[in-house]
Amino acid sequence: MDKRALAILFRTRLASLVDRAGESHSAFASKVGIDRSALSQLLSGDSARLPRVETLLNIAERHSVSLDWLLGLSHDQGLMGELRPSFEIEEGGDDYTDTLLMNWHAEAAGSKIRYVPARLPDLLRTPKIIAFEAKGAHQSVIAQASETAFRLDYNRQPGTDMEVCMPRETLEAFAKGQGMWRGLNRDIRAEQLQYMAALIRELYPSFRLFLFNEKERFSVPYTVFGSQRAAIFVGGMYLVLNNAESIRKMQYHFDELIRSTRVHAHQAADFVQNLEVS
Repeated sequence: MDKRALAILFRTRLASLVDRAGESHSAFASKVGIDRSALSQLLSGDSARLPRVETLLNIAERHSVSLDWLLGLSHDQGLMGELRPSFEIEEGGDDYTDTLLMNWHAEAAGSKIRYVPARLPDLLRTPKIIAFEAKGAHQSVIAQASETAFRLDYNRQPGTDMEVCMPRETLEAFAKGQGMWRGLNRDIRAEQLQYMAALIRELYPSFRLFLFNEKERFSVPYTVFGSQRAAIFVGGMYLVLNNAESIRKMQYHFDELIRSTRVHAHQAADFVQNLEVS
C-alpha cells in the first residue's frame, strides 16, 4: 500500500475515533499528546502525513484499538487490553457534557449496556426528582439534568440495547417516601412513577427494566459497557475494570441478577404504574 493510500485510511479511522470520543478537537489532541493544530493537519484531506510512532501508540492505547486497524492494515479494531491497566480509578466530572460516562457510552455504541443504578435509573427521572436528589447530595442540578437528558436521548437512538436491573424494594421505598426520599411530596412521587412507567413502555424492548428481590440478591451500582469496560460507582468516583476476565465476571454477575428477577421487563411498566403511593 502506498503512503497516500495509507494516509487516507489512517485519516478516515482517526476521524471515526474523534467522532466516537464525543469531545472537542483540543481535548482529543491533548489526551494523545499532540496539539490541536497537529490534529487538524492529520485530519486534513490535503496531507499525506502520518504521525510519529509515539503518537500512534498513544492514540491506539487511549482509544483501545490496534495499530493495524488504525493504519488500515486490518478490519479488526482489536482491543489493546495489554496496553491498559487492569483497573483504574476515575473521578466523575461536574459537567456531564465532558464526563467519562458520556465517552464510555459513545464507545459502547452498538453493544449491550448493563446497568445497576444506585437509586432510580437516571434516564427515567423527572426534573423535580433530579433537583431533589441533586440538592440532597450537594450536586449540580444542571449537570444532573444534562446527564438524564443525554442518557434518555442515547436510549432513543436506533440500535441501542440496555438492560437495567435493580431491587424492587427501591421502588417500593420511593412510593412510600422512605429512606432518602423521606419528605418528598406525595404528588411529586406519584408523578415520577407515572412518568417512569410511560418511558419504560416507550423504550421497550431496546430498554428493559428487571426487578429483583434484595433479600435474595445484593449488588453495588455499576455499568458494563459491552465488552470494553465495567465501571463500579463508588460515590463521585468509578472503579473501572478493563481486564477482559473481570468484565466477563461482571457480565456473569448481571446475568445472575436477571435470573433472580421477580418482575420481568415486560411487566415492569405495569408494576411501576400500580405502586401504591403513600
